[in-house]
Amino acid sequence: MELNTVTLGDFVKLADVLWEKGFQSIDQSMRNSGLVKVVNIPANTGNTREFSEIDLQEYAKLKTESDQAERAQVQQGWTKTMTQKRVALDIGISYEMRTMNKYPEVVSKLTGSGRTVGNRMDLDLSHRITFAASTSYTNMDGKTVTTTTGESTATALADSTHDLRGSATTYRNILANNPRLSKGALEGMERLIVEETYNQFGEQMQMPFDILFTTNDSNTVNTAREYLQSTADVGGANSGVVNVYASKYRHVVLPRLMLDANGASSSSYRYYWGLASSVYSSLYLGIWEEPRLLNPIELGKESDEDWDFGVRGGYGIVTVSAAWIKISKGDGTE
Repeated sequence: MELNTVTLGDFVKLADVLWEKGFQSIDQSMRNSGLVKVVNIPANTGNTREFSEIDLQEYAKLKTESDQAERAQVQQGWTKTMTQKRVALDIGISYEMRTMNKYPEVVSKLTGSGRTVGNRMDLDLSHRITFAASTSYTNMDGKTVTTTTGESTATALADSTHDLRGSATTYRNILANNPRLSKGALEGMERLIVEETYNQFGEQMQMPFDILFTTNDSNTVNTAREYLQSTADVGGANSGVVNVYASKYRHVVLPRLMLDANGASSSSYRYYWGLASSVYSSLYLGIWEEPRLLNPIELGKESDEDWDFGVRGGYGIVTVSAAWIKISKGDGTE
């Protein structure tokens, strides 16, 4: 069937298929990384959500014979309010495209539109780490995005002095001197985990860190793979040598981590890397409206000329606390 004979109803069905093909083709690397906890928000429940953390003391206490057990202490942690935002684009399938059978242009527009909302969501999520050392940034829409945790001092996600709600103890989660990924730097990051991971009582936590994340800089990616995947032949010159990092972390490559606010590659963020705990992550993505396609009838824009389609999505992002992630900017700064 030629485009110049297709009805609007049939074309809408075709558009849905092409849009879905485009949406399924994208790699939502940040959303699916394990660094993010996705929460679906029911309809008609408001445009904000409050996220919080609660810590139980780390150790049980002595109970002597016939005495009542001591009641566990519970400490309310930090709280952060998420606010929903919507993103959108409209595209038009022109009269000429339909009547002159411009299949490539039509397919390109519809499949391309299927990628836009998911890509923007993933970019916004990635920028929570890209701009982790700042308290805010200006996004591509010219809007100020706050990137602080829920701490009362409005602290950046990556900082040398994080506060605790139930203790005067402070901790850091940004590696001193921000070295590039190397064996020594990785050991330094692991030392940071051992010495600078606390609950809200100021007790050191044994938190499982299972993710090594990097940008898609080839040198950084290859270095990470060498550490995590190299093996030694037991019959070779290095027999008996064990790779202590094998299977210790899951390597996650985040291509949008090195992009600036406008989505352009920036050398300033090229060597970002870090370790994270997927279990204790407090980076939340709230989904009010999954990416979807609106047809001309839903948009109310049907005309004798262009058939207009729209893509929409609604979501919010917050980071409650910082103990679950350790970061290096890789730029050698203090």
